[in-house]
Amino acid sequence: MAAVLPSSASNNSMSGLARALLQAGQITPQQADTLAKQAATEKTAFIDTLLKSEVMDASRLAAFCSQTFGYPLLDLAAFNSGNLPDKIIDTKLMQSQRVVALAKRGNKVLIAISDPTNSQALDQIKFQTQLTVEPIIVDHATLLKLIEKLGHSAEQDLNELIGDDLEIDFVEEDLAAPTEGGTTDIDDAPVVKFLQKILVDAINLGASDLHFEPFEKFYRIRFRVDGVLRDIAQPPLAIKEKLASRIKVISKLDISEKRVPQDGRMKLVMSKTRSIDFRVSTLPTLFGEKIVMRILDGSQAQMGIEALGYDPDQKETLLNAIQRPYGMVLVTGPTGSGKTVSLYTCLNILNKPGINISTAEDPAEINLPGVNQVNVNDRAGLTFPVALKAFLRQDPDIIMVGEIRDLETADIAIKAAQTGHMVFSTLHTNDAPATLTRLMNMGVAPFNIASSVILITAQRLARRLCTCKQTTVIPDEALLEAGFHEDDLDGTWLPYKPVGCERCSGSGYKGRLGIYQIMPISEEIEHIILNHGTSLEIEAQAKKDGVRSLRESGLRKVKQGMTSLEEILGCTNE
Repeated sequence: MAAVLPSSASNNSMSGLARALLQAGQITPQQADTLAKQAATEKTAFIDTLLKSEVMDASRLAAFCSQTFGYPLLDLAAFNSGNLPDKIIDTKLMQSQRVVALAKRGNKVLIAISDPTNSQALDQIKFQTQLTVEPIIVDHATLLKLIEKLGHSAEQDLNELIGDDLEIDFVEEDLAAPTEGGTTDIDDAPVVKFLQKILVDAINLGASDLHFEPFEKFYRIRFRVDGVLRDIAQPPLAIKEKLASRIKVISKLDISEKRVPQDGRMKLVMSKTRSIDFRVSTLPTLFGEKIVMRILDGSQAQMGIEALGYDPDQKETLLNAIQRPYGMVLVTGPTGSGKTVSLYTCLNILNKPGINISTAEDPAEINLPGVNQVNVNDRAGLTFPVALKAFLRQDPDIIMVGEIRDLETADIAIKAAQTGHMVFSTLHTNDAPATLTRLMNMGVAPFNIASSVILITAQRLARRLCTCKQTTVIPDEALLEAGFHEDDLDGTWLPYKPVGCERCSGSGYKGRLGIYQIMPISEEIEHIILNHGTSLEIEAQAKKDGVRSLRESGLRKVKQGMTSLEEILGCTNE
């Protein structure tokens, strides 16, 4: 017969664990009532109060939970903590809910937990990871020791950080007036070191962007690594204002203005020979300012064209085009597809003492010595057309326009290409053939396009498989549907799939590689342009000319074992 709850303990405040113990006769109604009241008074979990009272010990409780709720029991003391997966759940959730991710298998995550009735913890993990949660019962005392070993408190994270071997190049005194105490309210050493550590970690991980996001009950920092956002840290909500102010000060932004978006830059000095620029953007949200920082690593432009992933024939076609004395080369692709790095790699090849190069950008993302770089400033009247007109009076050989956004910019750039200058620029279109029709739709005369544009390259960035990759078998029907030809399925190669290891943080991918469509403008394509042809007609002619589509270029990378089929299918259209 089930035990009868005392009236004071029969309310909804009693935990599920207390009810289970009571119904199983492991504790008396009086003990349940006393322990529940004590837990409520001390604002602790029932399991802590229970074990503290010594009514039950931790090992006996773990055995009871395993038997009662039907979950496996694990001796956590014998488990090698070095094998625990990284970044499955964040430190804050691990510490607040007393759970540890033990392993990830497919779409399932195994969670060590001592109180299986803590449905809130399991729901939060499921929401955060988007995985099926399988609880594993462990000894509560051993679990707490492991959590203490794995996680540091937010205060420790802010104080036990990197030393003073790095410095951020910034100017504070011109932007923030000191208080009566002689320092500004953002003069907080732990926050300064925390920000330095975050920036250095982002660079070491190869991140392209950092997101500082305030919400009502937590503050989140995420990195975009290999094109995918990852949760990195959840510092205390109390530091969001200080962190935002610190970033704004060193980015030369107005720290008193929190109602409108702002854009700025900052620099992190890594050594005497290397510094990293960051482009900073602030955005007012409901719960504070969201800050996104784009890492602008100038060393990327120095990597050389071989590192970008062009196929040999594509590289040769591109190099032949940029070496011509005049004309226009266009690079197209979505935001974050590496267009700027490709353009600067070309400029770096052409950057010689006898060549005058000028660029107009919004803003200049990579500093290239020997190149005259101009940041457009719409408020001050320095627009792309104004900058281009000024360039033409500066005896240029090569001009680079950050982006062709309107007819006026396009007209000036095309006239420059027709009058003995090499012009580089970007557009946002899906592929190379669509770029030509986009120019026509903007109002550029077809004969101007045909006489100036000499090459268009479309590109995407796909994640590169880590060294932990493994071969996999994909049905021939699926390979043919993806775009492979019958000749490719000769049995001499197998596609690879991502696996996941410590080096790639379990994702199976490490780094990215370029997927390119290089389309020179042939005489046949010129005739199609002059006859107001469509992008489909241009695409058909380009195919006859031997131009590979983005999908076909991507499938070559799959065949070479550089990336997976699903990655190419995800980043290209056919």
